[in-house]
Amino acid sequence: MGNQDVVSAAAAGAAFVVRDCALVALATGRKARLLQEFRSELAAIDAASIYHHFWGGLLQPRFAEREYNNDFAAWVRHGIHDAVLAERLAALHPSRFADLETLRQEIIELVDARLDEVEHLFWTRASQQFEFICSQIVVFDTAQQLQQPADLAAAIAGLSPSSIFYHFIDARRRTPAGEDDFSFWLGTFGAEYAPLCQQLAGVDPYFGSLKELRDELAGLFAAYFQEARQ
Repeated sequence: MGNQDVVSAAAAGAAFVVRDCALVALATGRKARLLQEFRSELAAIDAASIYHHFWGGLLQPRFAEREYNNDFAAWVRHGIHDAVLAERLAALHPSRFADLETLRQEIIELVDARLDEVEHLFWTRASQQFEFICSQIVVFDTAQQLQQPADLAAAIAGLSPSSIFYHFIDARRRTPAGEDDFSFWLGTFGAEYAPLCQQLAGVDPYFGSLKELRDELAGLFAAYFQEARQ
């Protein structure tokens, strides 16, 4: 669903159309074995690749929790074996940057600073090369619709993790104000749900799994609408 679709569906009282998604990984052909190569490729890679390496891991099935929340930090730690830069990269929170270009510049500056600090990193070859990946989101219609904001309280817990990803994370690339789909929909009802939208804005979608995020949202909606009925 593109920006135009979001806007056209934003009429007050319109139903919330629940969608699901999947990410299809696409090879870019860009690879790096040295940290300076990584820096050069990062400067030129499509911003969609940066998005994938920060957010795509949430949709990838895994048997254990990831040690790092983004692929760049994981490669620096386990490929280059530099724990210092890995921790600096791991501390980056993509939602706190105005856009992906600003995030790209911050990563480049962190890499440059570390190369200035430790000379041997210029020629340290990684034990495994980094492969830049892009991804394309494929969207599915679930045939589920929510008619009133209070319906969110019962519906969220039953949504798939990938549906949560689409509506709460990927939505920020689609909605005019860079907000999640739930907040965008609630905003079509006027100022009535502004306090709820403020609570949603305080939910951190990055550190944790999609299931944990779903549970947090379900609890938030349930508590809000339970209080509203009292």
